[in-house]
Amino acid sequence: MPTYVARVRDSKGKPKKEKITAKSPGEARSGLRARGFFIQELKQAQEFKLKGNLNLDQLQLALTSVSVKDKAVFSRQFAALVNAGVAIVRSLGVLSEQCSNPKLKKALVAISDDVQQGMNLSEAMRKHPDCFDNLYVSMVQAGEVGGVLDEVMNRLSKLLEDVARLQNQIKAALTYPVAVGILAVLIFIGMTVFLIPIFADIFIQLGTELPALTKFMLWISGILRSWRVLIPIVLFIAGGFAYRQYYRTRVGRETIDRLSLKMPLFGDLIQKSAVARFSRTFGSLTRSGVPILTALEIVRDTAGNQVIANAVDASRKEIQQGGMISLALQKENVFPIMAIQMISIGEETGELDQMLMKVADFYEDEVEQAVKAITSIIEPIMIVVLGGMVGLILVSMYLPMFKVFETLG
Repeated sequence: MPTYVARVRDSKGKPKKEKITAKSPGEARSGLRARGFFIQELKQAQEFKLKGNLNLDQLQLALTSVSVKDKAVFSRQFAALVNAGVAIVRSLGVLSEQCSNPKLKKALVAISDDVQQGMNLSEAMRKHPDCFDNLYVSMVQAGEVGGVLDEVMNRLSKLLEDVARLQNQIKAALTYPVAVGILAVLIFIGMTVFLIPIFADIFIQLGTELPALTKFMLWISGILRSWRVLIPIVLFIAGGFAYRQYYRTRVGRETIDRLSLKMPLFGDLIQKSAVARFSRTFGSLTRSGVPILTALEIVRDTAGNQVIANAVDASRKEIQQGGMISLALQKENVFPIMAIQMISIGEETGELDQMLMKVADFYEDEVEQAVKAITSIIEPIMIVVLGGMVGLILVSMYLPMFKVFETLG
């Protein structure tokens, strides 16, 4: 009989992993429920076997990812079908047929089969973490329990659309400087490798002594045209690998994420985007009926910054002891004062979800303004850098010309 691995919660709500041997997934679930566990995820233990043939379809699925936009479109369409009275199984079948993402399409077909066999929609979605994360599944589960699945799917689509818009704004701030930086490096390398040696040979044949700047640029050109160019490349790769290994440690992640919040220009943007994402996600979860402790746990895991995640975890522990979210966030000194005050007012008035949405709206607007400000500052800086690099090469070529003119004079 196959062995199944499950992520469950015991009667006290403590998460843990359990293994069970059963004839089918249904029998495994029944056995775990009989032992008093609440099942979050159940999957069959994998047996790794080497295959001689390469399956191109599996390779395509492995390389394909489900974007936030894909999930937002699915949620909007699914909510419309459910609201129109179409059965869940039929809705999933319709959406799977028109889905253009192969990974999401395969997941929807499998989810439709599981639901047809009597499984809950949220439990079926939990089997596909590459497509539907804990945030998504928890909101769907709350919608099923409350009988408002269509409303929850609409909230999910709105949440995902806001997240996608926020990500696009941040990417827009980085696209221009990255593109100009790459262009500057390519121009610098091209002129250094191909142009400077030609002019240097001409000056040497004329018997002109090369200036120090031209000699320095020739030295760089010699490095770029020889095997020594591999040294900085290897050092760069080794540095990137060391950075990734250090960031995987808890201390490294906390240190780097804390420094990122203090970066000039981008630190403020990172903080505001994190506050907006926290507020939007937490507000959507609580509004959908997800318990506050569970919602904070999900928000902590999706924070994207370890310092922010630590602050959220501290607020979760504070609530377990009967405290308030705003006080815990204030102790961590990570969230802006205005956000903390608005959350505090929401707790006092009993309208925390509405206040969180207002906080998210405010800081999303702040992120948009910060992106525009950063772009307006970076654009002239990058132009000056590009001009400086090209000018450095041109000056290194023109200096020997002046000496040639002096000699001829």
